[in-house]
Amino acid sequence: MNNISEVKLGIVAVSRDCFPIQLSESRRKAVVAACVGKGIEIVEIQTIVENEKDVLRALQELHSAGVNALVVYLGNFGPEGPETMLAQKFGGPAMFAAAAEESENNLIDGRGDAYCGMLNASYNLGLRKLNPYIPEYPVGTPDEIADMILDFKDIARVILGLSKLKIFGFGPRPQDFLACNAPIKPLFDIGVEIMENSELDLFESFNLHANDPRIPLVVKDMEEELGGGNKLPGILPKLAQYEITLLDWMEKYIGASEFAVFANKCWPAFQTQFGFVPCYVNSRLASRGIPVSCEVDIYGALSEYIIACATGIPATLLDINNTVPKDMYENNRDKFGDYKLTDLFMGFHCGNTPNCYLKDGTLKYQLIMHRLLEPDKEPDITRGTLEGTIKPGDITIFRLQGTADCRLRSYVAQGQVIDVDPKSFGGIGVFAVKEMGRFYRHVLIGKRFPHHTAVAFKHAGKVLFAAMKMLGVEDVSFNQPVHMLYKDENPFK
Repeated sequence: MNNISEVKLGIVAVSRDCFPIQLSESRRKAVVAACVGKGIEIVEIQTIVENEKDVLRALQELHSAGVNALVVYLGNFGPEGPETMLAQKFGGPAMFAAAAEESENNLIDGRGDAYCGMLNASYNLGLRKLNPYIPEYPVGTPDEIADMILDFKDIARVILGLSKLKIFGFGPRPQDFLACNAPIKPLFDIGVEIMENSELDLFESFNLHANDPRIPLVVKDMEEELGGGNKLPGILPKLAQYEITLLDWMEKYIGASEFAVFANKCWPAFQTQFGFVPCYVNSRLASRGIPVSCEVDIYGALSEYIIACATGIPATLLDINNTVPKDMYENNRDKFGDYKLTDLFMGFHCGNTPNCYLKDGTLKYQLIMHRLLEPDKEPDITRGTLEGTIKPGDITIFRLQGTADCRLRSYVAQGQVIDVDPKSFGGIGVFAVKEMGRFYRHVLIGKRFPHHTAVAFKHAGKVLFAAMKMLGVEDVSFNQPVHMLYKDENPFK
């Protein structure tokens, strides 16, 4: 995917001048060796920071090497002023970690006290109003530090991506979809740009792409992707025209940003004017790391993009849609394991999920829109969904949301798609999340989250939670275990 940032890591060791500088140097080399052993590319900065002059030298090395994500490594106690100044002047995502002591036989000249130094570093980070990534236990052996750096790489990709992101919006939310309406001010708080446009702007651009010479090539690519699922070939030229329209808009108006996502109004006027539903195109662009959210869900598109950055693989946006019938649960008990019925729900949307995550992805028509717009007729303007059962496997549901009072809140929960036939339409699957019933009531309902959730097709909770904290999102909810009550949960069962 070329719509997400490439992370180039660099590590700078720091040393307090009353501790042996060789200790920081040797420990840094050991961390770099551990990174190499795990396939983690990292630039080893030779300057060891003891004072402010060293900060300037290290910064020059970092910038010359093109480093955009910084690991500040306390090989010993460290100089809290210069080491935090380094992160401040670097300006990009930074991580702080500290060396564990190596042996009981070397605790005089070989003792670094980095465990203590991290406390002073944290205090000085607060003075400078910095919010770097600090692992849950930020002290470790070289091998353990390398694992922390691997997590940081994914977190940094989120931070870097958002700093260069533009959201293109087309149209207002559909009638009675106020849940998708959210203030844009919090976007600027995290460095995201937005360009809001009308449906007419999109319609004009689409019409200007009529007979575009690239359409046959895109149709051919669609045919190859769909294979036997190409049940409505007649709609492909219009879908191809629309795909080219969006990509050209992105290229023309990206401006000072590097990456982009879309939040588009997709019904009901879209069908009557464009003559199709855009779901399959949304699916194809999501496959390239360019989310296109339904119903002008700006924060849905943003959430989907954050997932793509965090995981390096495509994501999707689904409705937290319907309950799993009790008889479906009882008839498939062997597949649900220890999940309760209230742990289950169906994740659904019309047809925007990348084909790679569907069993037998098939081009169809949108049933709900067909009922509304062309009942008792052969589907025409409602064609264009990509439908199929979502493949079983690990998932993470996630959303970052701007509230009515212009604050940011988020949630993240891990679970699975279960290999059970949902026996319904659309891009749909049976989802399982531990204690989903309580999470649904006290987070999704209790904190007024909209119905859309972004879905990662792997467990990514650790990275997403940490990324939200780095962004300064104070309210990050998760599916609390049964022994941990939510703040507003009634303890009297």
